[in-house]
Amino acid sequence: MSFQAYLDKIEEKTGLTPRQLLEIAGEKGYATPETKAGAVADWLKADYDLGRGHAMALFHVLKNGPKISSKHVNSGTAHSDPSDTLWLDGKATNPGR
Repeated sequence: MSFQAYLDKIEEKTGLTPRQLLEIAGEKGYATPETKAGAVADWLKADYDLGRGHAMALFHVLKNGPKISSKHVNSGTAHSDPSDTLWLDGKATNPGR
């Protein structure tokens, strides 16, 4: 599943866009350099019943912003994305669709 597909599925499961979840993460104190992936995964599981793959995709954006490595762009692999920039404002408004 691509990074963008994980983020889109998070929105389907929670009703919140990735950007909204990132804001909540900040309010809960998870937007710090010290935050560990496990803490974010535990929070997302407890509050939204999201699995580890979904949590790791959101954690990546929390730590690195919406840019992903160009090695994932049109790579033909399971994690291939069409762009190196992830859309965080909801799949219905994604101009790349």
